Amino acid sequence: MIQRIQSVYLLLTTLLSGLFLKGSFLNFKNNAGDVININFRGICQTTGENGFDLIEKLIPLSALFILIPVLSIIAIFLFKTRKLQLKATFTLIILVIVLIALALYYGVAVIQRYHAELVPGIKMFIPMLILIFAILAYRGIKKDEDLVKSYDRLR
Repeated sequence: MIQRIQSVYLLLTTLLSGLFLKGSFLNFKNNAGDVININFRGICQTTGENGFDLIEKLIPLSALFILIPVLSIIAIFLFKTRKLQLKATFTLIILVIVLIALALYYGVAVIQRYHAELVPGIKMFIPMLILIFAILAYRGIKKDEDLVKSYDRLR
């Protein structure tokens, strides 16, 4: 299981996607000095006096934050059935692409609605790393599947 490099890639995908469950994902700052961030719960606003307010719940984004690590864990344990593992990893890639698209959509919406500026952070680049690791895992599984098919042709 762990001897295969794609299992390591899927494990890294799981660990990186687990980072989204804690803390903010995208941070913004508006002209009034309020900090607006997107996290697991939704869009939150942190003001100097009032503290922490949940502005809007983002259920599709929250569902993706949960589905991606769960699906990557499932894909790790499907190592005995490569075809199913290949399908699970492809689905994982699609979910990560949808996560990136939704993050861009909500980010632009926050910028327009609250007249805020994006504050760069390390967590905003993690979805791209997750996508890269998922693609590398898919390529590794596909290479194993092609190798097994070539051995079957030789028999």
